[in-house]
Amino acid sequence: MYEGTIRDEDITASSQWYDSTGPQYARLLREEGDGAWCPAGLLQPEDVQFLQIDLHKLYFITLVGTQGRHARATGKEFARAYRINYSRNGERWLSWKDRQNRQVIQGNTDTYEVVLKDLRPPIIARYIRVIPVTEQPMTVCMRIELYGCVWSDGLESYSMPEGETIMDPGNPIVYLNDSIYDGHQERKLLHGGLGQLTDGVLGLDDFTKSHQYRVWPGYDYIGWRNDSFRNSAVEMEFQFDHQRNFTSMKVHCNNMFSKGVKIFERVECFFKPQRIAEWDPQPVGLDTVLDDKNPSARFVTVPLNHHIGKAILCRFYFADTWMMISEVSFQSVNMDAPDPILVTSAWSPTTESYPSSERPNATQGTLGYTVLASISPRVEQKAEDSNSSSLIGCLVAIILLLLVVIIAILWRQYAQKRLETAPRRILEEDATVRLSFYSSRIVNGQTQIHQTNPTYERVFPLDLEYHQPLTLLQKLPELSQSAEDSACSGDYAEPDLTKCTPHQGFQNNVPHYAETDIVNLQGVTGNNTYAVPAITVDSLTKKDISIAEFPRHQLQLKEKLGEGQFGEVHLCEAVGLPEFLGRASPESSSRAILVAVKMLRADVTKTARNDFLKEIKIMSRLNDPNIIRLLGVCVKDDPLCMITEYMENGDLHQFLLQRRSRSTFTHSSNVPCVR
Repeated sequence: MYEGTIRDEDITASSQWYDSTGPQYARLLREEGDGAWCPAGLLQPEDVQFLQIDLHKLYFITLVGTQGRHARATGKEFARAYRINYSRNGERWLSWKDRQNRQVIQGNTDTYEVVLKDLRPPIIARYIRVIPVTEQPMTVCMRIELYGCVWSDGLESYSMPEGETIMDPGNPIVYLNDSIYDGHQERKLLHGGLGQLTDGVLGLDDFTKSHQYRVWPGYDYIGWRNDSFRNSAVEMEFQFDHQRNFTSMKVHCNNMFSKGVKIFERVECFFKPQRIAEWDPQPVGLDTVLDDKNPSARFVTVPLNHHIGKAILCRFYFADTWMMISEVSFQSVNMDAPDPILVTSAWSPTTESYPSSERPNATQGTLGYTVLASISPRVEQKAEDSNSSSLIGCLVAIILLLLVVIIAILWRQYAQKRLETAPRRILEEDATVRLSFYSSRIVNGQTQIHQTNPTYERVFPLDLEYHQPLTLLQKLPELSQSAEDSACSGDYAEPDLTKCTPHQGFQNNVPHYAETDIVNLQGVTGNNTYAVPAITVDSLTKKDISIAEFPRHQLQLKEKLGEGQFGEVHLCEAVGLPEFLGRASPESSSRAILVAVKMLRADVTKTARNDFLKEIKIMSRLNDPNIIRLLGVCVKDDPLCMITEYMENGDLHQFLLQRRSRSTFTHSSNVPCVR
């Protein structure tokens, strides 16, 4: 009404006071005309004045809103109460009643506030009449709105035997009749109306309980006893508004087998194309799978195999003493429409029970309704389907996106954890180190040396392909004894290449050193890689460590020199180290010696632990005055430690950086030197 989808010509009334208070102005929240519909004269208690709305097809009405005449604060009229009549064909009018059989609905108490009334049970109709009610003569004006959805089942009426009553001694009486049926009743047969099988309320697992308040036990179900029927079957006939192509029928049944209630054992459905015609002789049948373990109520889907008809006759065969049904719906296509579209019922089941032979791909949902927005069934249904498809697509896309993000985050965390915990090893044992040297060429027996970029290329652990050396490794010139003597006079010795003879130049026929095996032995700080011939490593790993265990309690920590991935390096004072090494003297017996202690964390991997022990083995075999020595180890318990000499002046690289070259020959002859 408010949106204008219901046209003015579809809103009529029994009378009107003025043209400005005609029925077309009875739209909720609108202030057109004089602000509302007002019937002519004073409304008497016995009068029947009504506002009628034609929806042009069946609708499932669940809510009604009413409002008085405000007219920009000039109106004073409103309806304190009203009734609703409805019709499906415009000829037979029915009065709406609630579940307690009351017809009068409480209305407004002022001219502006909107009062909403939840219709329980809902109304399935094409025509709606709102009838104001008063107890004393007064002027009444109304604005209204209807809320609901298209009745897409197209079911106009059903006929069936009247429900029965369970009377067990010691238990409450259970009434299983259709208490809201709006058709006719003749000799315990209901026909020409709709009732609880189409009210959208699903019965509970326990049929003695109900969703509704202040109702009797068994209210939600219609039930029959087996011995009341000769052929042990209940017949139901369903009449539809148009000829339809039927896909399936869904029947909600109780299965409380402990009290003799089960779903139907078999169903047979017959079709006829028109109301006045013969029934099709070949029925559509279904044998159900009975369940004696799960007592929950359920939907049973009956495939109708696209049979065409305007009426259906179904026979439901008993499987136990009682059979109870609370809801029936159909999925079908309107064959009379110019462009038939698929329509479904106003609600969808939450659970289903399928036979073992056929399990149709039907989606499940919950009970729900939409606001009445359009009188065009095709446009509205297509919009509904489009909106549902779009919503489902968006939800699926969002879920997939979230899954991708979660997987990416988890993978990133996993990769970071691997990088933090795994030792930084060369991936292949047969990796090679690529060495590039200064390019040189022989000219008339003399060697011209061209200085290029740094001599050694950086080794990339993942570059595992074999590379031929860029130039052959040249043999360094041999020096005379006098040159060697002069070179040993200082702290840093640079070779005097002026004493080289021509025949002592670089020889191209010297076998070149192409590659070397890499043995990846991680140091405690995680940055040491040793490049030694593989045969030497094999020989080292076969020998025991020749370094004795130093007492751990004789190490006194002074400061931390560094920290790596797998451990730390500390500056310590080693008490009694000379006696431990067998070099005790009166001066050194009481003096603590500064040493560097590499300490391996206790929680490192087994690979890092083995690499640490390999490093100890290699260092235990090194004995040169220019290389720090391994003085002792602490490997009996964690953390593992190796004790080495402490370099007060730093390592060789730091020492060379602090020195300045004292030779000018190397610059004049372009001979590369270490700086």
